[in-house]
Amino acid sequence: IAFGGSLGREEATARGVMYVMQEYAMDVDLPLEGGTIVIQGFGNVGANLARLLHEVGAKVVAVSDVDGGLHNPKGLDIPALFQHGCVERKPVSTFAGGDPITNLELWTIPCDWLVPAALGGVIAKETVASTVECKVVVEAANAPVTPIGDLILGERGIPVLPDFLANAGGVVVSYFEWVQNLQQHPWPLDKVNRELHGRMFRAYRAVRELVEARKVPWRTAAYMIGLDRVADAERLRGNDAERRRL
Repeated sequence: IAFGGSLGREEATARGVMYVMQEYAMDVDLPLEGGTIVIQGFGNVGANLARLLHEVGAKVVAVSDVDGGLHNPKGLDIPALFQHGCVERKPVSTFAGGDPITNLELWTIPCDWLVPAALGGVIAKETVASTVECKVVVEAANAPVTPIGDLILGERGIPVLPDFLANAGGVVVSYFEWVQNLQQHPWPLDKVNRELHGRMFRAYRAVRELVEARKVPWRTAAYMIGLDRVADAERLRGNDAERRRL
């Protein structure tokens, strides 16, 4: 912050994921409050997401880090686990509030919301795409679901809220950080979060409307919007005419 950072940046990716989950929850009547969450990864994104979801009443039943995981079907004590894993830097599997599990066993736990928040390519044909038991997958990591995994989940009727939409909050607040530095006027935290919510809400609604209108998966709709915006910008710059001339 002293060198031009923004308040709220550290948790921005996780907060953006939560905002998307809240909008989806209202759309499909899958409440977050009381809903069961499994989060793969307990780093900056996974741990902050667990904390934020716990604050809105969700029940985080399993989390994992590089050393293993922890499961409690009644819900983990997230504030205490956050202190244990993020402040004290101890493996989550050594926390006393649940049963230790392996990273592979994490994927076998039934839940409403499955959130891969660590590594790419973890939900694939060769691993867990055919066996996970959840109602929706939310990509908080970059590319955690492979293309084949996407197809398998789609065939099983499990929607995937793609990283291209869900984890954009960090980039959004990095943009806010840039704006604040240009203006030499830092924003209070409530304004950062309010502006982030507005951006994520508009992005979510645009994708949702295209999903419904064109009957395409969430990932396809998100990329259709993104590519269309890039194409529009290229046309406005006159690049199409320049290419034809060359």
